[in-house]
Amino acid sequence: MGEGNLTAVLRKVGEMVLEEQDIPEPTESQVCLAMGPVGICGSDVHYWQHGAIGDFVVKGPLILGHESAGTVTKVGSGVKHLTVGDRVAVEPGVPCYKCQHCTGGRYNLCPDIQFCATPPVDGSLRQFYCHDASFCYKLPDNVSLDEGALLEPLSVAVHACRRGNVQFGQKVLVCGAGPIGLVNMLVAKAAGATVLITDISQSRLSKATELGADHVYHVTDNQGRVHAGCIEQQYGLADVVIECTGVESSIATGLWSAKPGATYVQVGYGRAEVMFPIVAVGVKEIDIKGIFRYANCYPTALQLIATGKINVKPLITHRYPLTRTLEAFQLSKEGTGIKVVIDCDRV
Repeated sequence: MGEGNLTAVLRKVGEMVLEEQDIPEPTESQVCLAMGPVGICGSDVHYWQHGAIGDFVVKGPLILGHESAGTVTKVGSGVKHLTVGDRVAVEPGVPCYKCQHCTGGRYNLCPDIQFCATPPVDGSLRQFYCHDASFCYKLPDNVSLDEGALLEPLSVAVHACRRGNVQFGQKVLVCGAGPIGLVNMLVAKAAGATVLITDISQSRLSKATELGADHVYHVTDNQGRVHAGCIEQQYGLADVVIECTGVESSIATGLWSAKPGATYVQVGYGRAEVMFPIVAVGVKEIDIKGIFRYANCYPTALQLIATGKINVKPLITHRYPLTRTLEAFQLSKEGTGIKVVIDCDRV
């Protein structure tokens, strides 16, 4: 790797360019990282194509990428737990440490959190990047940088399964077999649950089966309640539903497939407003919970990988060098494969 800092910059909606930037210097509390793998998230693609997600609007040049891992090249004067050469996973959100949400342990709800690749905060899709050392997790020797990068989506699943209080012996329905649905399936399985996962893509259901799903269900149209009836007949109703698509018909399937007294966790975001079967929620006393990213989940996600309870490596289906970032984003936009990774240490 040379002395430059090749960086993928979203200049405006639909326009991403590669440019050389200065190598950043870490502050007292930061480390500088030589970036390795950076996974492409659906949010990255959405900012590239549409320029906004809800209230988060791209108003100037933005560096994307937040599913990442790298190697420490420089250490700030106040950092004691990391040294040059350490391989780390990067938790992309750095909260204020002071508000009631932070002091109460739910720092993901911090209104001032600085989250990589969420406007106006730049992300990690570059050769060198500085990050708060408190949110960099040293990887044990048996955990690869690829696995370190995938701690980010895996932490979403840890948070969702905690919110759903997934327990041994329960039936869990996961709606959607994309990357987030698949990691939710893996975490629920690791917790001892029996998992049924749905999707409109047969290839993604095949990947789910390969990764250990107990049952798969192919959704062929948008008849949510009809599918719920089929699921009930074939597999029974679910103790916990984890909805990972944000699609209205899938939400209906999930709610109608829930047992009375079940917990329903909304993970996927689609349109800002959707219709849902309020009667099902009321008469079955379903507890609906939302999730926003994660808090205090990286250590658990790392332990799940380090101990071999979860294998996330098969999720990576495509990888590109940094110089082919645009190709990688195009592939991810098309929905080909599962997880597309950009190797920032390959140019």
